[in-house]
Amino acid sequence: GPLATRDTATREALAALQGMIDGAAATAVWEAALQAPPWHRAPVWFHGDLLVGNLLFERGRLSAVIDFGGLGVGDPACDLMLAWSLFAGESRDVLRAALAVDDATWTRGRGHALSQALIFIPYYMDTNPVGVGNARRMIDAVLADYRANS
Repeated sequence: GPLATRDTATREALAALQGMIDGAAATAVWEAALQAPPWHRAPVWFHGDLLVGNLLFERGRLSAVIDFGGLGVGDPACDLMLAWSLFAGESRDVLRAALAVDDATWTRGRGHALSQALIFIPYYMDTNPVGVGNARRMIDAVLADYRANS
């Protein structure tokens, strides 16, 4: 759904992670995402939780997508989370170009990625170290991308 519905939980996670992440940079990314123009085209289907853990690969190729619990219709920006969880550097740029993602959608997508990762860490800190590591890497990727393109 719209990023604004995640604002309270995202800010609570930012507060919980003080000292663990660059809170000022993360807040700047989040606020930019909230201020980005909304999706103004026809609603489209989205997966809603398109992260590495929900993509199955066989012999280096995508073989399946799982966990359709967040399936919906609306702004496709939420599915751009994979840009920061699966792609890095030049490959992320290739993905964006291939999908022809405009600046506003990319900014909202970056916000979705950040929010998802921020909320994940405090919730799973003691029970899912692999997932927490992935979330931390996604935050690092989001912040690096924001710094490089701001």
